[in-house]
Amino acid sequence: MINRRSVLAGLGLGGFCNSGQLMAQSPWPSQIIRLVVPFTPGGSTDVLARLIANKLERTIPGKGFVIENRPGAGGMNAAGQVAKAEADGYTLMMGHIGTLAFSPSLYPNVPYDPVKDFQPVALVAMLPNVLAINPKLPVNSFQEFVAYAKANPGKLNYSSGGQGSAAHIAGAYLCFRAGIEAVHVPYRGTAPSVNDLVAGSVDFTLTGGPAVLPLAEGGQLKVLAVANRDRVPFAPNLPTIAESGLPGFEAVQWYGVVAPRRTPMEIVARLNREINVLLGEPEFSAALIRDGAIARPETPDGFGKLIASELVLWRDVITKAHITAGG
Repeated sequence: MINRRSVLAGLGLGGFCNSGQLMAQSPWPSQIIRLVVPFTPGGSTDVLARLIANKLERTIPGKGFVIENRPGAGGMNAAGQVAKAEADGYTLMMGHIGTLAFSPSLYPNVPYDPVKDFQPVALVAMLPNVLAINPKLPVNSFQEFVAYAKANPGKLNYSSGGQGSAAHIAGAYLCFRAGIEAVHVPYRGTAPSVNDLVAGSVDFTLTGGPAVLPLAEGGQLKVLAVANRDRVPFAPNLPTIAESGLPGFEAVQWYGVVAPRRTPMEIVARLNREINVLLGEPEFSAALIRDGAIARPETPDGFGKLIASELVLWRDVITKAHITAGG
C-alpha cells in the first residue's frame, strides 16, 4: 500500500517525517467486525444477527464478522459496553425495542442513552406480536377474549420471557387498553413461557409470531389477533387487534443495527447500503416472512427517528399503564 511516508521518502523528503505525524489509515475493514447480540443464542435477535452477518461477509471483504452473545440485565449490560466501545466501525450491536425503547423507562440506572450514545446504522425487521391463548380458554375471537376477561377480573394470567421483556410490555399494554385485569407471569425466556402456555399453566401471551404460530397450526395453541397496524403477510387471515375493537392498537417488536456514536459516516453509509440491498432480496424477504418478520429497509436517519419516537411512545404507555420491571 502506498502511504504518505513512502511517497515523501521517494522524493528524498523522508527526513521531514517523524513518528508524531499522521500515517495513512488502513482501509476499513482491516480486522474482524464484532456484531454484539445482547441476549442468549437462539432468540429472534440472535437469529437475525447471524443472518445479517453471514450475508455481509460476502459483500464486505475483509476479516469477516463474529457474533458475540453478551446476555445480562435485559440486554442493558451489552448495550452499555457497546456505547462505550471505540467508534471505529469494528463494534456493532443488533439493537432491539427492549434495549433501545423500553429499558430507559423501566429502570432507574440505564448505563446508556439510546439517542445520544448510539449511531443508528440500519433498521432490519419488524416482528408483530400475536395474541395466543391456551385452547381450553372458551373464546374464539378477540372480542370474546376481552368479554371473558372482563367477566373474570384478575383470574386470567399471561406469560412473557421475563420482567421488562417485549411480551411483558405488550401484554400489560393490551390489558391497559382493553380495560382488563390479568396477572403477569414472567419466565426466563420466551420458550419456557410458551411451553407453559401450551401446558395450560398460563392463559395467554402477546409475543412474536414465530414462537406461537407453528404451535397454533398444530392445534396446541389458538391465535386470535395480531398487534400490527395492518394484517400481516405471514398470517393474512389473522385479524388485527385494532380492527377487532381497539382502534390504533399496535405492539410491534423491531430490530436494527447500531454502532457507537461518532462512528465514521462513510462506514455507516456502507453498512446501511449493504444491509438494505440484502433486505430487498426477494429470497431473504420471503425467509423473514416465513419466520413471522417483515423486512424494513431504512436510512440511518430514518432509523434514528424511529428510535426517538418509540422512546416517547413507550415512555407514555409505561407511565400511564403503571408498568414496572417488577410486575
